[in-house]
Amino acid sequence: MFTGLIAGVGRLSARESRGGDARLLIDIGTLPFDGVQLGESIAVNGCCLTVVEFDARSFAVDASNETLALTTLGALDIGAPLNLERAMLPTDRLGGHLVSGHVDGLATAQQCWQDARAVRWRFAVATPLLRYIAHKGSVCVDGVSLTVNAADDAGFEVALIPHTVAHTAFHALRVGDAVNIEVDLLARYMERLQATKDWT
Repeated sequence: MFTGLIAGVGRLSARESRGGDARLLIDIGTLPFDGVQLGESIAVNGCCLTVVEFDARSFAVDASNETLALTTLGALDIGAPLNLERAMLPTDRLGGHLVSGHVDGLATAQQCWQDARAVRWRFAVATPLLRYIAHKGSVCVDGVSLTVNAADDAGFEVALIPHTVAHTAFHALRVGDAVNIEVDLLARYMERLQATKDWT
């Protein structure tokens, strides 16, 4: 599990085809990396991936065809900035919201404007995901825990404070870019419970 609070910004160093899927090499950039272990989970732009190799400045992960098809990781340019977060500890403060690292789908950056010192973004998202996104609820965008400022039948809006822009890959986001979206866990479980309430 993760919090959606980005611990560092790294970069995609290489993508290598491996038996039909891919191995990604990621430069850790500003991510604190002490005590990393093989097999631990790191969220890369919101995708929970397993460390299969590492050295002092980088780590490698294997991305399945499912991950490459359903997230932005298969299309990113070499050198693209990446939001990184290591898995949370039981003793960590939960400053964002509970994030699983299981991406639900993609959204498209549709509009960006200044809102006082914040930067406001609007994202277009496919209708099936919109039912999980609520005004003042939480949404995870490329691994970043954000509050939904507005939501309608075509998309949603978030506001990023200067600290978030400076310490995440949002500084490189452009209108038209695709982003990974993970909706709130509670919304998914509530829907499942409603759908299965007649099973008992």
